[in-house]
Amino acid sequence: MDFTYYAPTGGLPDQNQRARERAHFTEGYAVIPRGVMSDITTSFLPGWDQTRSWVLARPLSGFSETFAQLIVEVAPGGGSSHPEPDPQAQAVVFLLAGRIDLTIAGLRHQLKPGGYAYIAPSDDWSILNQSDTPATFVWVRKLYEAAPGIEMPDSFVTSDQAVTASEMPDTHGSWSTSRFVDPNDMRHDMHVNIVTFMPGGTIPFAETHVMEHGLYVLQGRGVYLLNQDWVEVEEGDFMWLRAFCPQACYAAGRRPFRYLLYKDVNRHPNLHGTFAARK
Repeated sequence: MDFTYYAPTGGLPDQNQRARERAHFTEGYAVIPRGVMSDITTSFLPGWDQTRSWVLARPLSGFSETFAQLIVEVAPGGGSSHPEPDPQAQAVVFLLAGRIDLTIAGLRHQLKPGGYAYIAPSDDWSILNQSDTPATFVWVRKLYEAAPGIEMPDSFVTSDQAVTASEMPDTHGSWSTSRFVDPNDMRHDMHVNIVTFMPGGTIPFAETHVMEHGLYVLQGRGVYLLNQDWVEVEEGDFMWLRAFCPQACYAAGRRPFRYLLYKDVNRHPNLHGTFAARK
């Protein structure tokens, strides 16, 4: 399969263009299309040099409850020696474009597009762009929720190319998931996977479940059912789905439809409010 990953480059739309983006913000879901990821919607991050980010999701009343998700662009020579301000946070870094040097617990890794890293909250890490072109990656952050008798997971580095996708039953390869963590590994309280639909592939029912989602479309385009609305999405778009938001989709066009999917897993429902809000 030809793996490609869309990375935003910023800029500003032409002054003669009218506002016609497909952005939606509702109680059940949100869509942030790639066209709104412009220069004026970026944020700078404390502790990062020559870096800007698009914050796509963060814990917020009526919005994300369990995670934050950013797209981070690091200029040549930029990066951070202490990127994570919260010692309880775990992370997934997925590289979209360029090259980065990622050091976790003293071990250095070179990531290229498709590179994937899980970083446990107990590990120090740093990131540096030593190339001559910008590097862009998705950064997913979640407070780790410890469980009695279960050890904390280990950090690891792999890639999209190194993982064999698992076909969904009876789909003849039209729907598959690249899982970077064993679903039976109870140490992990979040999964960040890649879901792939070949042209014609579909989720043929309205999934309705407790897991919250963040979806960043890596490649292709599709049509997604979000609550009661069918919404067209394409590579570079981001979707947030609240817990229990009905969802389905089908691939459109001639290319594979692929997205990076976050979900919270493997923990009891919190009866004291959202985990992200705990002190």
